[in-house]
Amino acid sequence: MSTRTVDARWLGGYQVAVSAGRFRLLVDEPESVGGTDTGPQPTDYLLASIASCFALALVHSARKRGEEPDAVRVSVTGTYDGPRYSEIAIEIVSSLSDEQAQRLIEAAERVCYVSNTLRDPPRITIRHAAA
Repeated sequence: MSTRTVDARWLGGYQVAVSAGRFRLLVDEPESVGGTDTGPQPTDYLLASIASCFALALVHSARKRGEEPDAVRVSVTGTYDGPRYSEIAIEIVSSLSDEQAQRLIEAAERVCYVSNTLRDPPRITIRHAAA
């Protein structure tokens, strides 16, 4: 078992700087809800996590079978329902045949950390430490 930690630091307004290893991400909200629209909103990063993880899982599964797709594009759409997504749809467009795609999608579903985490949600704990 291993762990991974990312840190978020509030910059003011609705902006947050996120450190993920050696990478930096900017998070903001759209102007329509009070942000300055200088970065994706948190839910966009959630959808991006699903899309990128599933694309990588699909390619990984293909490579394990000695296949190399020419093209893979994954689009993820979340449907808002109050303060959460009630549905998340994954659409894959690729150079794979329907038969190849179905076989690789099943394999990718087994190894995609993000979609697996959402399917069987982890226990979430929250604690506060004084600054």
